[in-house]
Amino acid sequence: MNQHTYVIIMAGGVGTRFWPFSRNNNPKQFHDVLGTGKTLLQQTASRFEGVCPDENIYIVTSTEYYQLVKTQLPFLSDDQILLEPNRRNTAPCIAYACYKIAAKDPQATVVVAPADHIILKEEVFKEKVRLALDVASQSEVLITLGIQPTRPDTGYGYIQYLPSEGLVKKVKTFTEKPQHEIAVKFLESGDFVWNAGIFIWGVRSIIKAFEAHLPEVAEVFAEGKSDYYTDTEKGFIEKAYMLCKNISIDFGIMEKAENVFVVLSDLGWSDLGTWKSMYDISTKDEERNAADGKLMLYDTKNCIIKTPKDKLVVVQGLEGYIVAENDGVLMICKIDEEQRVRDFVADAKALGNQYI
Repeated sequence: MNQHTYVIIMAGGVGTRFWPFSRNNNPKQFHDVLGTGKTLLQQTASRFEGVCPDENIYIVTSTEYYQLVKTQLPFLSDDQILLEPNRRNTAPCIAYACYKIAAKDPQATVVVAPADHIILKEEVFKEKVRLALDVASQSEVLITLGIQPTRPDTGYGYIQYLPSEGLVKKVKTFTEKPQHEIAVKFLESGDFVWNAGIFIWGVRSIIKAFEAHLPEVAEVFAEGKSDYYTDTEKGFIEKAYMLCKNISIDFGIMEKAENVFVVLSDLGWSDLGTWKSMYDISTKDEERNAADGKLMLYDTKNCIIKTPKDKLVVVQGLEGYIVAENDGVLMICKIDEEQRVRDFVADAKALGNQYI
């Protein structure tokens, strides 16, 4: 195990598309979504056993989730829990963690991963990550994992790579969430993969990239070098985030940099971003229902149903629906119209914050 390897887990999102299961005060990454006995955050952290030491795992999350992180990952010191005072998307989040790690270990190579993804082939995942870490530790490159697409999904970003020998390919283009017709062409071409949002690079390489492509973000976090790992870090970060714009690492750096590579991967991966994605990976009964709860189902098929286990729920005559209840909110929605969940959340907010 390389002592210069670090893992950054991004765990600050709200997961609005998973409402009402995912809520402001307890988002999906802190839930045992699939009934494994571990929350998504715990699964993500345990995925890196043998890749890096526990003391090299850093969680970036929102201030209000400190106690949830501390409870679920008690081995973390407070220096390993990076608290964002405001949500500013992934570029400031990653910059904070990478600049902090660089202040301690300029030789560090890091893996950046979201806290809410599912990876079924964990040993293959470790193999791909170790390959990428090896390349990133020796070269000034920015690496992402690319997932072989199985359908023309318009909810994912796509990466086009240049043909070459081996599994590490130079990236040609990034395309964020294309129209269906374009996604179909991407699949037909055979040189596109899904962007998994999992990144590997040396801290020196990513800092150079920030300086080149997001200089205002680089300037903000470089000034904190003497504050990281001290009592003044919290105050510095509160000021730093006031100066940061809301921008993703993909748009801010990955789409602009020339030294981006992708490792082709087949990981049994899902970003678990929506009810449909959860339905796709869930175990189903003979009627193709993914059901979790105390349930009686009649003439019901192709549904995902997740309800409290202390309540008997009877469902009759539904096909292709989401039925989800959590913390005082019941939602019934067609799976094919799950994009409307964001609208439901916006409308529910008008009724009171307790519903979101």
